[in-house]
Amino acid sequence: MANMKTKQFFGTDGVRGKANFGKMTPENVMRLGMAAGKYFHKQNGQRNSVVIGKDTRLSGYMIEPALVAGFTAVGMDVKLFGPIPTPAVSLMTRTLRADLGVMITASHNQFFDNGIKFFGPDGRKLHDDTEHAIEALMQEKWKEGLAESEYLGRVKRYEDVQARYVEIVKASFPRRMRLSGLRIVVDCAHGAAYRTAPDTLWELGAEKVIPIGVSPNGTNINQSCGSTSTDLLSKTVVDMRADIGIAFDGDADRLIMSDEKGKIIDGDQLLALIGTGWAKSGQLAKPGVVATVMSNLGLERYLEDKKLSLIRTNVGDRYVAERMRKDGYNVGGEQSGHMLMTDFAPTGDGAIAALQVLAEIVRAGKPASEMLNLFTPVPQKLKNVRYSGASPMRHKDLIAAIEDAKSDLGNSGRVLVRASGTEPLIRVMAEGDDIGQVERVTDGLVNLIKSIAA
Repeated sequence: MANMKTKQFFGTDGVRGKANFGKMTPENVMRLGMAAGKYFHKQNGQRNSVVIGKDTRLSGYMIEPALVAGFTAVGMDVKLFGPIPTPAVSLMTRTLRADLGVMITASHNQFFDNGIKFFGPDGRKLHDDTEHAIEALMQEKWKEGLAESEYLGRVKRYEDVQARYVEIVKASFPRRMRLSGLRIVVDCAHGAAYRTAPDTLWELGAEKVIPIGVSPNGTNINQSCGSTSTDLLSKTVVDMRADIGIAFDGDADRLIMSDEKGKIIDGDQLLALIGTGWAKSGQLAKPGVVATVMSNLGLERYLEDKKLSLIRTNVGDRYVAERMRKDGYNVGGEQSGHMLMTDFAPTGDGAIAALQVLAEIVRAGKPASEMLNLFTPVPQKLKNVRYSGASPMRHKDLIAAIEDAKSDLGNSGRVLVRASGTEPLIRVMAEGDDIGQVERVTDGLVNLIKSIAA
């Protein structure tokens, strides 16, 4: 089957790499735009349109025109949004009836990386077979499929997309409910949500919105801030005596939160709150939520106690979304903070997820520390091992060691070893009731991988 083949360009979440090198040179980006444009033009043979958003990276100014050149060369009209969260591109692809949505971002990576995420006309991420087809079209000669001069695509810049997105996000918050009395810190990682997130919270009635990470300069995205570097969020919440803190990643499709004491809250706790809250209110489509193999065993046990199931998928919000769609679940997410609520959006949306958490807190009238610490996580260790050359994942010694580790942990824990889809890393995770055993298992696998990769 096509989706079992190795992809050369696409990873687990679009295309990503160091800006102006490898996959992310202007030439390769233009070829990618041409190939994607050809693919979607072939689907109906009519004039097509593509919407393009980006985060705040300096390299976005290079990648955006390269994409525009590729799309217009094959006859696709282009609508440019400028800096906007990834979920806004997904939503506006549907709203504007575009054939394709494109977001220029490397998500939580540092500024020197960049990437391209694609969304189909339904606002969902592309299937593997579509990505394979686009890669195949990239191998064609450039002149094949080019538009005649009079049929080149046109380009238009949309100035109101941020305001339109804010209104869509606000509509996900319960009617007649306000954020009155809440002091909220929001860290936008100097990224795509630097305008939309503070505006959304203020317009929903927050007593005070304390924005940080809202001064992008092209190179400071995710730098010592945002959902992957939360010390600033915790400190600001405590210093400003805020009720809660929210931190987004660079493209704002995921979030991490802080309670009023500065304790960081990951996606598993958020998933527990939203899942059980929606179950009580009758909003949960099925008695369960979808997460990945990375979610903590403590979450699974907590949900089981509430008569809810935890359905696990491979790592990646696209796999969570596919399972939700296939089996009819409407709440899912990742430990890393991707939250999907398909009643409101076809893909993960950090702002919508934050509002669902805030709604539960307002409804209960309790402090965040009581609402966001619903279960005690099982001790879990996660370590990354960088490698060069061939991936160690298929080495017979590592395969055997993984099986031994699983046997050692038994029913009291789990072990997971996987290759990153975006970087040359092997991620090693182990969890269990005995922290000493977890650490021994993790360290043993890490040391073995280092010796194999040496």
